[in-house]
Amino acid sequence: MENSTILFAISKECPDADLSRILEAARVQSVHVAVLIVGEMPQIPIYSYGAPPYGTTVIPEDWQNEARTEQDALNAKTDAVEALLKRHDVSGDITIVCSEPSLTASSVARRAMLCDLAIASDDLRKKDDLYRQVVHGILFQSPTGVILNSGAGAALAPKHVLVAWNASLQCARAVHQSLAILRQSDAVTVAVFDPEMSEFQDGENPGSDVAKWLTHHGCNVTVQQLPSGGREIGDCILEQSRQTGADLIVMGGYGHSRLREGIFGGTTRTLVQQTEQPVFLAH
Repeated sequence: MENSTILFAISKECPDADLSRILEAARVQSVHVAVLIVGEMPQIPIYSYGAPPYGTTVIPEDWQNEARTEQDALNAKTDAVEALLKRHDVSGDITIVCSEPSLTASSVARRAMLCDLAIASDDLRKKDDLYRQVVHGILFQSPTGVILNSGAGAALAPKHVLVAWNASLQCARAVHQSLAILRQSDAVTVAVFDPEMSEFQDGENPGSDVAKWLTHHGCNVTVQQLPSGGREIGDCILEQSRQTGADLIVMGGYGHSRLREGIFGGTTRTLVQQTEQPVFLAH
């Protein structure tokens, strides 16, 4: 991952200790860290909108005070991040995104477009809507994959990676986008759950094709074809990750629509909501 650019999306509440662990991991690997501090601009009350020439826009004083307080907090966090970058001697830059909730995803995606990898900091989970906007902006509006539950920074240099594989475009993109991570790991396990062994589904020997390709890149690959036993696939992935001792799960995200995942649940929602295992997602 040398000379790569990593986008690290955080909130103003991100603990310095969490940021320091990521920066130290980045320093060891000689990567550039683009820190994105994501804030929430309070929404202007609907009654403030006028309809010229019959009315004028009136910005409430409370809104102005809230917006000023938010901006001051983001500026203070910027100063703290700058100090940490100097302390860890890491190449980096800092950007602030603070807009209405409906614009957050596109603003985050714009910054992620020229990065090799993105990380969503754990502190963003404190605000579900903000976390969702950040993750969805990266996944659906940029070409970059995202790591969730980055923890102590081990997700940037995992020893053992579990690839949850099926013959889908999302899974193939996840493997392609995480290739730099896979190549530097000691072992890669390709896990295929409930494989459909046919030419037009998962192939006659599911998982062997991607394993062969990864082997050409120098990866030490093992293929596992596993039954789910009727359990939810997301739970099976998490259990297999624990059993193999994987430091990172790589998988395609949102093979079904976001609406279907939101209503009925699914593998992606299970992996996004859990907070124990680091996950690399791509769409």
